Amino acid sequence: MLTTLQTSYTDTRAGDLAWCLGGSPLPALAVRDLRLDRLGTGRLSGGTLQLRLLGASHQVILAAGPGECLETVACLPGRRTPLPARVAEQVGGWEYEFAARIEELTPHVFAARAQELLALVEGHPSALAGVFPGDPSAFTALVANGDERRVHWRTWHAYPQEGRLVCTRSSLTVFGSQSEPDPSGGSPC
Repeated sequence: MLTTLQTSYTDTRAGDLAWCLGGSPLPALAVRDLRLDRLGTGRLSGGTLQLRLLGASHQVILAAGPGECLETVACLPGRRTPLPARVAEQVGGWEYEFAARIEELTPHVFAARAQELLALVEGHPSALAGVFPGDPSAFTALVANGDERRVHWRTWHAYPQEGRLVCTRSSLTVFGSQSEPDPSGGSPC
């Protein structure tokens, strides 16, 4: 699903983005609710995955099987820690993994990459993207997929004024039979 957002950027630089696991849902500009059984996660049927656009940021909320998980990549008040390159945690009966990288691209390459990603999202049955007014290369996009034991998603946060594209990958895998869940539920925001 591709939408034009009726707002300006709230996150103005790629370096301002922070990562958080846990917390509460933030006000969203666009939301896409997905059923896990439609993502190919037969074992996790009945669960839901919510993709949320927050300005040039995102949240993903999973409610299924062994527990809930909420991921946020956004400008978070009081947080100045840059996005981590990698994170692996146990949360709510899940093994959670996160990875982020920032691509620096020339204006021509940036515009081409933006259009390629938006075409991918527009044709994907489990995706959400928001384009900001004034620049077709200014967007935030999320794409979700799944398999028997895992839900995973990718995101792209485009900053054409800097020529930077923030790319993230996340996954939640149901614990194996030898693993025990972390009772703390992960890192709070």
